[in-house]
Amino acid sequence: MGNPLFATKSLDTLMKEAADTGEHSLKRALGPVNLITLGIGAVIGAGIFVLTGSAAALYAGPAIMLSYVLAGTGCVFAGLCYAEFASMIPIAGSAYTYGYATLGELIAWIIGWDLILEYAFGAATVASGWSSTLVAFLQDYGISLPPQICDVPGALWVMVDGRWAPATTFNLPAEQLAALPHATASFNLIAFLAILAVTTILILGIKESANFNTAIVFVKLTAVLTFIAVALPFVLKHPDIAHANWKVFLPLNTGTFGAYGWSGVLRGAAVVFFAYIGFDAVSTAAQEARNPQKDMPVGILGSLVICTFLYIAVSGLLTATVHYSRLNIGAPVSLAIRETGVKWGSYVVNAGALAGLSTVMLVMLLGQSRVFYSMAHDGLLWKWAGDIHPRFRTPWKSTAVVGLGAAIFGSLVPIGSLGQMVSIGTLLAFVIVCAAVLILRVRRPDLERPFRTPWVPFVPVMGIIVSLGLMASLNRVTWVRLIVWLIIGLIIYFTYSVKNSKVRNGMK
Repeated sequence: MGNPLFATKSLDTLMKEAADTGEHSLKRALGPVNLITLGIGAVIGAGIFVLTGSAAALYAGPAIMLSYVLAGTGCVFAGLCYAEFASMIPIAGSAYTYGYATLGELIAWIIGWDLILEYAFGAATVASGWSSTLVAFLQDYGISLPPQICDVPGALWVMVDGRWAPATTFNLPAEQLAALPHATASFNLIAFLAILAVTTILILGIKESANFNTAIVFVKLTAVLTFIAVALPFVLKHPDIAHANWKVFLPLNTGTFGAYGWSGVLRGAAVVFFAYIGFDAVSTAAQEARNPQKDMPVGILGSLVICTFLYIAVSGLLTATVHYSRLNIGAPVSLAIRETGVKWGSYVVNAGALAGLSTVMLVMLLGQSRVFYSMAHDGLLWKWAGDIHPRFRTPWKSTAVVGLGAAIFGSLVPIGSLGQMVSIGTLLAFVIVCAAVLILRVRRPDLERPFRTPWVPFVPVMGIIVSLGLMASLNRVTWVRLIVWLIIGLIIYFTYSVKNSKVRNGMK
């Protein structure tokens, strides 16, 4: 029988579940365009509109462009491994399901629990950026929200030229900041309400969610392309500004690992890695794809290539327009477009950033509730988490619980801490998926693989090395949080899941 901790879920059972179209199953409604836009919907958002600024300011300076190249390369390796699994096992649950089929139940549990961290904290991070962008957007139209409800507790906001903004937006000494009108935030009510709204849309149905997402992706791409169209002529017309901002392309390391220099580029890559995690959310929707064998690889790799190109362009123009030291704020792209003086550009970019961040929250919470659903379906989580709504055909209870948890985190925890938590969770999932491709090629070479990862073992091994390298560059606090989270998960596993696992109990 072998060790039950490493009992695997048989691929035949998975195939049977994938073929189920009854009323207690998820609805197959997504085509290749839906999947690519779902990927772009998740990928373009928090990274490009929010985290690029803080990663440039704190870790890499203008060399943040190199961080994006490095993170994108790691994602291509992992993406090829995801594509093989998503075409072979088209089931909701993503890396969790792949781990269950190849590495055994305990490893699958660790990935599933880890993905809960990735998606819930991911949605919370994005809600935090969404709220900063909404404040900037409304101020373009002369509407000022009270800063007390627009940021995490303790964040200092100041008023400059009639606009409220976080104090970190301005390179001013403390005494000058103190002389300006200022306020301290107490609860990010805007972020809280944003997540609750997205949660409601998800409960109403996958097709509605996907159509809403597809429509907004075009708004978001328009915003990204508008920023490029406005910032590029500005940089070409004012080479002196760009030269001053880029004079030090790779700032010298300050003596600590990750604070500028090449280690800063590495840490920057680990942080902006968050910007890429959408493509694995595409694989969580495999059970809702009409033709997953053909469409999943297109969705995963297509969204990855388009987004990498746009990221490099935007991060370069962002640091050329505004000095990197001023970018550690919730809405850096909004700040950069205002610096160019093109007023209409600010409106378009803020509207697109709002739309963009909305879809990222949508896809994160979609991915999260599907992982919950898969784990409950296997008996590893409480039965209620797998309940499908009879009318909407969505896992409504798990969606509601996850949404409420993400709303609370997003309104209380600073964005930088959230982003690093998400990155470490994602990278761990990538390591396991790449390892699973290697193991399954050895154990089951006979399986039909509609999409085959090229250059095995080179691609999966490189995926593992790059992901572990990026994990190693994250700070110690993030590692401690990950370990604490996994310990909580293992307590649940050994007290509940072990007794209720369908695979262990021989239930097919």
